[in-house]
Amino acid sequence: MTGTAKLLIDSQCALGEGPFWHAGRAQLFWFDINNQTLFAASAEGTLQDQWHFDEIVAAAAIVDDSTLALATETGLKRFDLGTGAITPIADIESDVPANRTNDSRVHPSGAFWIGTMVKDEGPKDGAVYHYRAGKLTRIISEVAIPNATCFSPDGRTAYWTDTPDQKILKCAVDPQTGLPLGAWELFADVSEHRGYPDGAVVDSEGYLWNARWGGSCVIRYAPDGTIDRIIEVPVSQVTCPAFGGKDLKRLFLTTANKNLSPEQLATEKVAGGVFYIDLDIAGLPEAKIEL
Repeated sequence: MTGTAKLLIDSQCALGEGPFWHAGRAQLFWFDINNQTLFAASAEGTLQDQWHFDEIVAAAAIVDDSTLALATETGLKRFDLGTGAITPIADIESDVPANRTNDSRVHPSGAFWIGTMVKDEGPKDGAVYHYRAGKLTRIISEVAIPNATCFSPDGRTAYWTDTPDQKILKCAVDPQTGLPLGAWELFADVSEHRGYPDGAVVDSEGYLWNARWGGSCVIRYAPDGTIDRIIEVPVSQVTCPAFGGKDLKRLFLTTANKNLSPEQLATEKVAGGVFYIDLDIAGLPEAKIEL
């Protein structure tokens, strides 16, 4: 099965990222990392709110219906959606001004896996951290661009990629704590597939959906690492998928328009927008962070 995603919101994000569905608010949230902005919209594409920050924010975890935990360039911070108040939770590389956060996701146990990377990209000076119940642990080192962090429905398997390596990896995880239990092993060598592996999410059937930067698509991988289906996207830089809507069968896709040439922008006028496709497969509800 194939299909083509349609434009939901022409948000013109330089680097749209970190989408997640907040069921308690019936809203899709996503970030424009480069413009330090968080957006909220309905499943039907009505933009309902936006917030601008004084530092880079790349991802968030749900605390409750009025609060998020933001993965910012200096740490994990509590954010009140009503008042805009921000308070620190945990320091993350605040002493490394060259770095920022990137792709991050909450494990079913409430553990927040938070990726960091060099802002200018290139050097493997980033990492992946595990935060749960007040404790922060570095679990992966020497990372260039952390992406595709997601988990199997039972919480026993984690997936992850360092984008330039073009290999999606997996490892066993403690379902109670979200901590890795063993070594990382190959899930899928995607170097021959379209584009580069970016953000990913796992659906209710345990299949992994991976956005393809430069590939104009999102690819669904079976649990054995083989390609199950490809959804086309009418712009090239697809960054991250998220399931949402009342039945979790609407797949949202963030995109980016940074680094596109004038010629590309002329043909990709809605690059940086949020796209969607309605599927016959449900996603999983977003787990809430265990602070």
